[in-house]
Amino acid sequence: MSAFFGPGGNSDAFRRAGFSSTLDAPRWVSEIGLDAYEYEAGNGLAAGSAMLSEVGRRAREYGISMSFHTPYFISLSGIDPEKRLKSIGYIRQSLDAAHLLGAKTIVVHTGSAAKITRDEAMRLAADTLVRTLGEVDTYGIKIGLETMGKKNQLGTLDEVLELCRIDSAFVPVVDFGHLNARDCGSVFNSADDYMRVFDKISSALGGEIAENLHCHFSKIEWTDAGEKRHLTFADEIYGPSFEPLIEAIVKHGLSPTLISESAGTQSDDALSMKQLYKSLLGE
Repeated sequence: MSAFFGPGGNSDAFRRAGFSSTLDAPRWVSEIGLDAYEYEAGNGLAAGSAMLSEVGRRAREYGISMSFHTPYFISLSGIDPEKRLKSIGYIRQSLDAAHLLGAKTIVVHTGSAAKITRDEAMRLAADTLVRTLGEVDTYGIKIGLETMGKKNQLGTLDEVLELCRIDSAFVPVVDFGHLNARDCGSVFNSADDYMRVFDKISSALGGEIAENLHCHFSKIEWTDAGEKRHLTFADEIYGPSFEPLIEAIVKHGLSPTLISESAGTQSDDALSMKQLYKSLLGE
């Protein structure tokens, strides 16, 4: 059993340490005691092939498990056919970048269900994903479909699992903060609550996928509409708490990758999760 912990993108602590380039991220992440890193391209991919290759080389050198977050403007369920099918090109670009980085997973937002029914949104998303597999080279990289935090977004756990059944190239990316915010903070109060997620994934897609899940974790402020904004572990109001999640991981011998998406403190908060993990293992 070996869980991985790391930040999504470069934290405030990374910049306070005097760094500004993601080229320095693998070494810095390793030196502070973490072992994963998610390259953030939510606003679009600006880096060229040479830089991505070098980040990937350094990640291998320092033993950092890489993943890649695709642009937020991907819309698997978009109602404009031209815009929706442009998403295939963005996914292709993301897979090419992830290949250079040595990433195992890319993370994709599943889309909106604000102006159409959820059934129609699912039909469109499924069509986009089927077309994607016919047009791109995945390089063996998993296309991770993320659970989402706003109620008008496609991306409940059940919806993500249904889309993942299309092909083994698709895997769930569980954002526990999103799931908690979507249900207004009522989801995760104990280790058993977290295990229900892993168990549902195991039943739907198999034990290996559940045991090696790629996850996001942060505390998230929510409203009646779901997710409002990402917080830090200093929050004592919205949650969810990470301690029961780590307890579940250790108790059941799981090996997930946990990427912290806290607001600026993602490396500090990833380290807090890893330190608890190691202490529960007796290390």
